[in-house]
Amino acid sequence: MTLTLIDRTRRADADPDKNVDKGVADPGAVPEPQESPDSAPRRPLGREADGLAVASFVLGLVGLLVFNIVLGPMAIVMALLALTRRTRRRGRAFLGLALGVADLVVLAALVTANGTVAWSIGG
Repeated sequence: MTLTLIDRTRRADADPDKNVDKGVADPGAVPEPQESPDSAPRRPLGREADGLAVASFVLGLVGLLVFNIVLGPMAIVMALLALTRRTRRRGRAFLGLALGVADLVVLAALVTANGTVAWSIGG
């Protein structure tokens, strides 16, 4: 809206021969949606995807130590969602994906070695 109004004002100032009534709406203009007072402000989709990439990285990293049976798949899903939504933090999303897979590999190694899904420190 702001850019449109500024652009119209510049055009009106540049061409003084035209009779432009600032109170009359442009018939070809797209009407702007009215915001209701109880509507929440919309966030850009890119920020949400960036948050998913960071969350997948953190969950994958924490999942190497605890709850790898839960946090590994969650990190994989969040990383794939972030990549699908075209995050600007692609490296972090790929790291989250790799760490999520590593969580599942650690889980498989623990089940194979101990027959349990818990760490056995000290013997």
